[in-house]
Amino acid sequence: MLANIFDGIMSALSMSALLANLMGVALGIVFGALPGLTAAMGVALLIPLTFGMAPVDAFSALLGMYCGAIYGGCITAILVGTPGTVSAAATMLEGPALTARGESRRALDMATVASFIGGIFSALVLVSVAPLLARAAMSFSAPEYFAVAVFGLTIVASLSSGHLVKGLIAACLGLFLATIGLDPVTGDMRNTFDIPDLFNGLSLVPVLVGLFAMSQVLVTVEDVIRGVSLKEGKISRLGLSLKDLTGNIVNFLRSSAIGTAIGIIPATGVSAATFFAYSEAKRHSKTPEMYGKGCLEGIAATESSNNAVCGGALIPLLTLGVPGDIITAIMLGALMIQGLTPGPLLFVEHPVTVYGIFAAFIIANVMMLVCGLIAVRGANKITSIPGGVLMPIVVTLCVVGGYAVNNSTFDLLVVAIFGTVGYLMIKCDFPLPPLLLAMILEPIAESNFRRALSISQNDYAIFYTSPVACIILGISLFVLIKSVWDDLRAARKNPSKS
Repeated sequence: MLANIFDGIMSALSMSALLANLMGVALGIVFGALPGLTAAMGVALLIPLTFGMAPVDAFSALLGMYCGAIYGGCITAILVGTPGTVSAAATMLEGPALTARGESRRALDMATVASFIGGIFSALVLVSVAPLLARAAMSFSAPEYFAVAVFGLTIVASLSSGHLVKGLIAACLGLFLATIGLDPVTGDMRNTFDIPDLFNGLSLVPVLVGLFAMSQVLVTVEDVIRGVSLKEGKISRLGLSLKDLTGNIVNFLRSSAIGTAIGIIPATGVSAATFFAYSEAKRHSKTPEMYGKGCLEGIAATESSNNAVCGGALIPLLTLGVPGDIITAIMLGALMIQGLTPGPLLFVEHPVTVYGIFAAFIIANVMMLVCGLIAVRGANKITSIPGGVLMPIVVTLCVVGGYAVNNSTFDLLVVAIFGTVGYLMIKCDFPLPPLLLAMILEPIAESNFRRALSISQNDYAIFYTSPVACIILGISLFVLIKSVWDDLRAARKNPSKS
């Protein structure tokens, strides 16, 4: 075990992995800072570029992008009052007020340090908890894996809060798309419409690039045509003091623990973590009356919690193969593209890669701290980059990424089609995550369902005589019923929106 840990750390410290990590963090900060470029788009665009890399090198880049983008959202939230990512929405409660008071540099430095502390805290929990959870899941067989996949699919309901019917429609579309190609058991052709390019099914990378990159390009182009742009923020000279840091130690730890715990729970969401941490910081503050008027404690709470979610969300992803949000769902696709099956066997079959991923996540947070402290000096320049300049570059990356994996022009058509579908879904308020989650989890659920029935000779009792499978399926049912109940209750309160 010690040899595996050492080899994993050394693979994450190789020159190629460090450069990939640095590139991912730097690009992530830019993608997070600009509202037209999302964290999901950045990770989706990076996947094709990492296809030929060693797994640890590839995940160094992807985790760097993940951490950098989640942090980068605070830059525009503080400077211009527009969150670059959803995770930075709570930071707007204090950031613009600090900027108006001439303390933007102090706020940005606090956000950078808080993000680093939250990320490192969650990394330590990841390293200590994930192997134990994977060991406990080693006893899983086909019924348990089917139950876990079903649980992952019920997350669709949570991710579709307020748009449950639309989320279920998107999930059904994803389930259908996942059945295209060869039947995994019989080898028969399914839903290919006699199109040779569909015999092997839809490649995941072009679908990802189309849904989460090309669709956002179309949305941003629409904003450019309308003349929507960000104003340039101003960076003050006043920076962070040692007193600011020491006075927030308890706040850092409490908010990091909240973010990590919420990140472990699938489908809870980074927004819930940031607002919960913010409210707890205010409740324990000696000066709660300062909140909302430019309070540095509020930024420390929101930014340490949102980056702590990253490490927490990786725990169910790596140990059970259950993604907690859209970015970890894309990460799940990246694992499978690298030939790695997430779950407890990942820790047995590829221990060096797992510990390399752990080390890469820690390194990504360190690089985020360094790059962030440098970036805040010129953050106003990042926010002033026009969308008309960025979007052609992003389109080029979409084309290269969609073509490079299979060297197929058909994949470019897939990118274009799913880009259009994603754009229409965004405009019609259809959530994108359910479609992707259903596409990824359907093969896992189907193959284990049929394998379990084969073992039991078509006796469905196998799913409720297994205690673990029964408990997981029961939790899945509870999550589904609760989501439906919450949606119906919200519809009663706001009949005009239902």
